Amino acid sequence: MAGFGVARALRGRGVALALGLALGWTAPAFAKGPDSVADLASGLLDAVVNISTSQTVSGSKGVPAPKLPEGSPFQDFFDDFFNDKGGDAQPRRVQSLGSGFVIDASGILVTNNHVIEGADEIVASFNDGTKLTAKVLGRDEKTDLAVLQVTPTRPLTAVGFGDSDKLRVGDWVMAIGNPFGLGGSVTLGIVSARNRDINSGPYDNFIQTDAAINRGNSGGPLFNMDGQVIGINTAIISPSGGSIGIGFAIPSKTVANVIGQLRQYGETRRGWLGVRIQEVTDDIAEGLNMKSSAGALVAGVTDKGPADAAGIQAGDVIIEFDGQKVEAMHELPRLVADEPIGKEVPVKVLRKGEEKTITVKLGKLEDEVKTASADGSDGGTPAEPPAKVMAGPLGLTLSDLSPDARKKFGIKDSVAGVVVTGIEPGSAAAEKRLQPGDVIVEVAQQAVKTPDDVQKRVEELKKDGRKSALFLLANKDGDLRFVAVKID
Repeated sequence: MAGFGVARALRGRGVALALGLALGWTAPAFAKGPDSVADLASGLLDAVVNISTSQTVSGSKGVPAPKLPEGSPFQDFFDDFFNDKGGDAQPRRVQSLGSGFVIDASGILVTNNHVIEGADEIVASFNDGTKLTAKVLGRDEKTDLAVLQVTPTRPLTAVGFGDSDKLRVGDWVMAIGNPFGLGGSVTLGIVSARNRDINSGPYDNFIQTDAAINRGNSGGPLFNMDGQVIGINTAIISPSGGSIGIGFAIPSKTVANVIGQLRQYGETRRGWLGVRIQEVTDDIAEGLNMKSSAGALVAGVTDKGPADAAGIQAGDVIIEFDGQKVEAMHELPRLVADEPIGKEVPVKVLRKGEEKTITVKLGKLEDEVKTASADGSDGGTPAEPPAKVMAGPLGLTLSDLSPDARKKFGIKDSVAGVVVTGIEPGSAAAEKRLQPGDVIVEVAQQAVKTPDDVQKRVEELKKDGRKSALFLLANKDGDLRFVAVKID
């Protein structure tokens, strides 16, 4: 039976190949992988360094000793053992190990920021046993990158960057680093995935690989089979700290841009669009009458920022930036940050079902950027009107945004709309975590000023066959967000 099964499988494959040839299709050649990477590795090992750091950390008080009866013969013993003498422990030296590599023969190294962060002393150890003290030229926390400089007595072996955009899932890659402090080690694997977002920062775009990456590999290079650096090994997923085949590297395209700025300016200078964005979920896409849940939804626009000056509005969905499609929200910050300050870029948005292209002149991203509050009149009336309860599954109790309502919920005068005063437990609104004090600014991209406006707009959506209503909500300070609430 086993033989019959194999024969049938082979015959089936033959039929498929014959059919493919008849249709003009050629089967791909399935390579067995490299026989050896010894020659490749031998030429790269001298460019990879071990990074050891040390820093002084303040001591902490010892664990309190157990309470013993007065005069106990064990009192002195426990006092010594638990170090419970009322003072702080002495400062101590802490050491750590990582990896890095040479990108300039004059002595420029690259590693992860977390490898050298807080270090008092940094030493780079080379493959030939040479140890050189390194200083930090610049570092970037957001991408976890750092540039170091050493003063060599002779030119060093340097490596160059390849194009990470050309990587394909299944391509062979090689990692060299310092796992567990053992020294230079080479591991081989493939690209498992690209464009991974692991929620480590605003610009996540990792290469995932099954080439073994362990503790101490951080900051080491990930090479393609041409000996070019196409990533920097920076993170793993592992319950034990050892490799389970899920490692992540920062793509060389990101690395080269950041490292170039750190070398030139000692800091990163990123483009800034001036919008606050959120994910386009399936519910929100349905509420916007979009065919698919792609793009980045603009929830707020910074007052007098680049987007505001160009005419981008809250409720726009950014679907393309400088000719590159924005498939998911997390892609946009990286695309914007990679562009130079002052560049004019075309931004394609979807506004109320229509595509518009808006040219934006990018500003400079600062560390502290505040989003603008919603504009508009206070919408208040002299007297507190009676509350209106929404019919159907929404489960909202609404009120005009009167002076009394503003005072009760602490809502700023700049916020306009209809205030939520109550939520029915178990309702559609409760499921979306609406809460008293939220202000409904728009329903399905139409401004509302009274509870009746909200009720009317929801009924219109029902008649149109919509399954959800897209609410633009403001908190008491005017920060905006979109929420799709079921109405059927």
